[in-house]
Amino acid sequence: MMRLVSMSDLLERLRGRGWRMTAQRRVVAEVLDGEHVHLTADEVLARATARLPEISRATVYNTLGELVSLGEVIEVATDGRAKRYDPNAHRPHQHLVCSGCGAVRDVHPSGDPLSDLPASERFGFTVSGVEVTYRGLCPDCGRA
Repeated sequence: MMRLVSMSDLLERLRGRGWRMTAQRRVVAEVLDGEHVHLTADEVLARATARLPEISRATVYNTLGELVSLGEVIEVATDGRAKRYDPNAHRPHQHLVCSGCGAVRDVHPSGDPLSDLPASERFGFTVSGVEVTYRGLCPDCGRA
């Protein structure tokens, strides 16, 4: 049977780094692994607890912090809402955020937003990155 590789392939990346894969860390990584995953810490905790009831809140939060520090997960903050954790840390992308419910999707627009900033608008900065967030209403909120 052919196994589908997720867009984030977080588990494979962590194994490749030699990250010590305890049962608790593995469960957190499994919860985060996948396409268009942007869970809050509380959502990660709820899903991890469903798989491993003895996992603690501190372990989940500490593991999320470690994954962010390693650069394997990105923290996504949107409009004062709870931070979300994005395992798609190694593929350039932007985010599309619903202004109603806060749903987040990864998007891959064509073009390079970094090169779209003219030299006259860089004010002498050496620009190394750019974050673009698209906002709108998802299909569910647009029907309301």
